Amino acid sequence: MALRPDRMTERERIQALLNHQKPDRVPIWPFAMGYAIRHSAYKGGSLYKDRQALAAVRQVMRDYNWMSTTLIGYSNLGSKEFGGEIKWPTSEFSQTVTTAHYPVETKEDAWNLTLPDVETAGMVPKNMAACQFVMENPSDNEPFSLPVLTGPFSTASNICGIENLCRWLVKEPETAHRLIRLATDFLVELARHMRDTCGTQGVIPWMGEAASTNQLISEKHFAEFVFPYQKEFHEKLIDSGFQYIFSHICGDQNSNLPYWAQIPMGNPGMISIGHEVDIEVAAGYFPGDIIVGNVEPGIIQEGTPEQVYELSRICIEKGKKCPGGFILAPGCELPPHAPTENVWMMTQAVNDFGWYE
Repeated sequence: MALRPDRMTERERIQALLNHQKPDRVPIWPFAMGYAIRHSAYKGGSLYKDRQALAAVRQVMRDYNWMSTTLIGYSNLGSKEFGGEIKWPTSEFSQTVTTAHYPVETKEDAWNLTLPDVETAGMVPKNMAACQFVMENPSDNEPFSLPVLTGPFSTASNICGIENLCRWLVKEPETAHRLIRLATDFLVELARHMRDTCGTQGVIPWMGEAASTNQLISEKHFAEFVFPYQKEFHEKLIDSGFQYIFSHICGDQNSNLPYWAQIPMGNPGMISIGHEVDIEVAAGYFPGDIIVGNVEPGIIQEGTPEQVYELSRICIEKGKKCPGGFILAPGCELPPHAPTENVWMMTQAVNDFGWYE
């Protein structure tokens, strides 16, 4: 592949966006943790347990000319921390942590649940140690570390299971509120502990909120069970000293966007959207924030290189119009088994269409 010589590094491009400046071209940030592990000498679960895998991830990022950022944590935050059990991925088709046993299975469990000691809960000590390790061993194209803090609603779903939580929204709303309240309090304490352990310089909280997609809950339920807790969480993140928040608003969140737009995201925030949300629509709701997205992961996995290239071009052309800036990325994590030639097409498209001059 013939790539145009870069004038800025990916790190410099991201820093320009965070400073409300326009970079020379669109940066690319692939969320390629599982993909990078699969294309290295490590097994699927090793990234979560073996710090040496970090070097492999960083090497894959350099090979593809991508910005490297390490997500520190896992999407099942809350399961083990509140007393449940998790299962590490062990096969090539198992690329993330799953919940083996939820700490809450009944209404009675929910009301008997108490807030754990955040400093010793579940994977928190290992995640804080990993964050410190990343900061003490920086990479030249890694502008910050991203400790994972799932949103209050998704954290609650990790405590009781999404089926129970959705059922309780309708039949036991007080129980649902009880769990989301506990999840919010835990996340606020975790953010403070993260600040006290790692500081705020070079640390951007990564907030993923997948369970609140309109594919699972209605706009009405979002307004009652997600919005007030999410807003409080973000306000306290900012009060804790974090200037930026990376928010992955996963799935079909179109009906929820008016609520998301009322939540503080930082200065600027980084808004990652799924392929279900149009980039120009998102930019209208978040004109001062950086939009991140949103090539459909299914096409990256199953489509042709030409399809990936065309989708990337469309995203880039829309993204370059975003007043707060734009970063090209998949609409969620890059599929670990995506064909190499498909993945390269994102880099090629940025090189062909991403320049601002």
